[in-house]
Amino acid sequence: MATKIRLVRKGKRNRPFFRIVAVSDEKDGRGDVLEVLGYYDPLPDPAIFEVKEDRVKYWLSVGAKPSQTVESFLKKKGII
Repeated sequence: MATKIRLVRKGKRNRPFFRIVAVSDEKDGRGDVLEVLGYYDPLPDPAIFEVKEDRVKYWLSVGAKPSQTVESFLKKKGII
């Protein structure tokens, strides 16, 4: 089972809000997530990116692949 760490869009129209989730490759990630790892809110002036670092490191250690966007956020945080 391949696992990905990616963003899932939540929120309303014109008010996006994203969750960072670990999800199986076979699922679409909208409902069947393995674990919610954090969130990203792009609308405040400094965008808010909060993540559970220990859980992200765990998922990366067991072979989860982050999406390009999540990977860039994790690099900015210094996790990768």
